[in-house]
Amino acid sequence: MTESRENRIKRMQMRSMRRGIKEMDLILSAYAERNLGEMDVAALDLYDALLHENDQDLYQWVTGQVATPERFRDLIQDISQTFQK
Repeated sequence: MTESRENRIKRMQMRSMRRGIKEMDLILSAYAERNLGEMDVAALDLYDALLHENDQDLYQWVTGQVATPERFRDLIQDISQTFQK
């Protein structure tokens, strides 16, 4: 069974809000709220993959403490800029 776009976005919004650490809850939920509805399928696939990454790694990537893997570099940069707005 395939997931509808609407259900997929709702699922990813929920996963963005319910992370392992509060900082990532705030960062990813703000990003998801502002951007998921505008994303194409490829962008949603990449964001979905990002949601499977460890919160400690994500936090270090977003804050620039550790270099982001190439696959997620543009997305993490966008998330960082969205959170600063």
